[in-house]
Amino acid sequence: MNFDTLIIGGGAAGLSCALVLGSAKNKAYAKDKHIGIITHQKTSHLQNALFNNVLGLQPGTLGKDLLENGKQQLKDAYPHVTQIDKEKVTRIEQNSEGYKVVTNKNEYLSRIVVIAVGYTSLMTIKGLENYIEPHPRAAVEKDRIWLKNTDHIVDKNLYVAGTLAGWRSQYAIACGSGSHVATDILTLWNDGKHTKVHDKVTV
Repeated sequence: MNFDTLIIGGGAAGLSCALVLGSAKNKAYAKDKHIGIITHQKTSHLQNALFNNVLGLQPGTLGKDLLENGKQQLKDAYPHVTQIDKEKVTRIEQNSEGYKVVTNKNEYLSRIVVIAVGYTSLMTIKGLENYIEPHPRAAVEKDRIWLKNTDHIVDKNLYVAGTLAGWRSQYAIACGSGSHVATDILTLWNDGKHTKVHDKVTV
C-alpha cells in the first residue's frame, strides 16, 4: 500500500497530525492525497495519564479514553485517512521515492513519513539510529531521547512530532507539534503557499 504521508504513532501528536491532514480533504492540493496512520498505542504515555489542566477537556479525563476516542473521531470525521491497527513499526528505509516502512506484519511505501512515537530510549525502529540524541528538555536521569531536527524536519520528507521532536511531555504541546507538522505538509502540497485548515460557523 502506498501513501503520500504515513504517520507512525497513534498518540496525541500522531492523531492531531492525522486530523489536520484529513480535514484538508476538500482542498484542491490535498483531495487526492493518500494519508495513513499506524495507530500503535500500547506504549503511549497517555495510557496512564489523567488530565485536569487542558483547555477544552473535562477535568478528570483519562488519557486511555482519549486514545480510543481520538481514533474514533478520526474515523468518523475523516474516514479517507487509513488507520492501520495492531502493527508495530520495526524499520524505516529511505529510497528514491521516499520511504519504506516495515512493520511486524506488512511493508508500506510513503513519500513523506511522520514519526510520532514516544521519547523513551526503548524505541526500537531501525533506520533512525543516526538521528537519535539525548533529549534536550528532559531530566538526564530519565534517559529520554529525541530525533535531531530543525523545525520538525529530520531529513528530506522525514518529520518528527511530539516529545520525540524535543518538546516537553505535555499533552497540549504534543498536540500542537503534530498539528504544526500537518500544516507544514499541507503547505508543501500547496506549492509552498502557507496554509492551514479552519472550520467556521456559517449563518
